Amino acid sequence: MLSFSLEHESIDSLSWSSVCSAPPRPRQRQPAATVRSVRRRRFALRCGLASKAIGIARVIEDVGTVVTSGSKEPVGSAASPPANMEYENKHVLAPMGTLPLRLLAAQYGADITYGEEIIDHKFLKCERRMNERIGSTDFVEKGTENVVFRTCKQERERVVFQMGTSDAVRALRAAEIVCKDVAAVDINMGCPKSFSLSGGMGAALLNKPELIHDILTTLKRNMDTPVTCKIRLLKHSHDTVELARRIEKTGVSALTVHGRRVPDRPRDPAKWDEIANVVAALSIPVIANGDVFEYDDFQRIKVATGASSVMVARGALWNASIFSPEGKVPWEDVKREYIRKSILWDNDVKSTKHTLKEMIMHYSCLELAEGKAVIKSDTLADLARLYGEEEYYQHVNKTRFQDGVD
Repeated sequence: MLSFSLEHESIDSLSWSSVCSAPPRPRQRQPAATVRSVRRRRFALRCGLASKAIGIARVIEDVGTVVTSGSKEPVGSAASPPANMEYENKHVLAPMGTLPLRLLAAQYGADITYGEEIIDHKFLKCERRMNERIGSTDFVEKGTENVVFRTCKQERERVVFQMGTSDAVRALRAAEIVCKDVAAVDINMGCPKSFSLSGGMGAALLNKPELIHDILTTLKRNMDTPVTCKIRLLKHSHDTVELARRIEKTGVSALTVHGRRVPDRPRDPAKWDEIANVVAALSIPVIANGDVFEYDDFQRIKVATGASSVMVARGALWNASIFSPEGKVPWEDVKREYIRKSILWDNDVKSTKHTLKEMIMHYSCLELAEGKAVIKSDTLADLARLYGEEEYYQHVNKTRFQDGVD
């Protein structure tokens, strides 16, 4: 049996249920300077204690702040809604991550974390379940039993549920399923992919201002949860500004603007000047998105656009520590931390492999040994072995099994 010291106790002496059922400390709003100071001290601790023992002990650290198998919340009951989101001076993870990546980004400093886009049709087939085994709230597709969206109390005050939709009533029905488990609901109006466009969703909405108005006002009138949306630039800057003004009139809490047009490719430079035109025309917070790859880019795009907050996509997918004011952590360390969180939260192996492959393609090559091994991996256990986290994997699963037996 492994035994690692943690606050003068060993993991051996702690049962999973005794750790997890401990009541969470009440959350109190702290001054921004205090929050930053605490975050930096935690970050320094994580970076300094990178040994295997601390990695295993993080099972207790990570789960001890989350209500897991000791949760008293009845299965199927809705949680109380979080406080209203704030959108000033925030660093935001773009809608691309499942729970492990969102928690990893938050660990490094992200203030708001968007979930990957989920289509309303699919979400309407889901039912809400409390996963007592790992302490998450799961939205499971009936019939297939696939987890479509997984969240937890640890991220409730910062996670944004992003939806793809082309119908106001359907959007409301889907949002009502999840709205009390997230901090905000966002409507995707910028995705240029064919499946979105063919379904009248994503960027297809940019040319339908009446439908945009219908969707957003329907959500605003029927929910207390903050509602936002994310758009791309239109062909002409003045058209983008006019659309943004119409969106503002619906009462949304914030607007994210991706500084590219639909035909643009990721290699095309983001047009920060056109985001600035939108910012100048609106009174609500605008979140600027596009070409943020280093921590210093957060300030650069804010100065260039005047935006309230900044969203990062590929830069965070490649290395989630982009959110750290202390500078990026080596991607090898970030990768292993992502593996641990995927194990801890029982992430879908296909999703885990997708994120790993994105990291590898940026820093290395999928044709090398590591990339080929990731592609061949069929389970989280395979990935744990590949990255030297087999002990962590075994300990997490053994502890869960013992707690279930007890």
